[in-house]
Amino acid sequence: MALVYLSLGTNLGDKERNLNEAILKLSLEVGNIICQSGFYDFKPWGFETDNSFLNAVVLLETRFSPFELLTKTQEIEKEMGRATKTSQSYSDRIIDIDILLYDNLIIDQPTLKIPHPLMLERDFVLIPLCEIAPDLVHPATGKKYREMITNC
Repeated sequence: MALVYLSLGTNLGDKERNLNEAILKLSLEVGNIICQSGFYDFKPWGFETDNSFLNAVVLLETRFSPFELLTKTQEIEKEMGRATKTSQSYSDRIIDIDILLYDNLIIDQPTLKIPHPLMLERDFVLIPLCEIAPDLVHPATGKKYREMITNC
């Protein structure tokens, strides 16, 4: 079983319900939720919108490989009404599920990059991550996330 950290975000509809639904689906379809952060309200990052985001991070245990996990999280996003992700631009979304970390693996493939390449620039990822795992170490930098949170 692998330990995985996922970032969840929503800025459309009933945001709290969206996060709770995503967490339930992850627990039923992906693996055992070990820990989850509180829900945090953040301004949009990377694009302009009037809709603020509600974000969280979960730690779960899964039997899926990293690429199987990517497929499962994308299926959950689609089930919840998410339009297909694009790499060209960000937009409002009912749910976004990003793989932040998968054990201590470093993966750099066109369709999957772990650790998430932008996580160290995003307070909406680092703050909830530090809530549940302040002493967790980034596999590439060797630094604890709580030490890097001030760089956001």
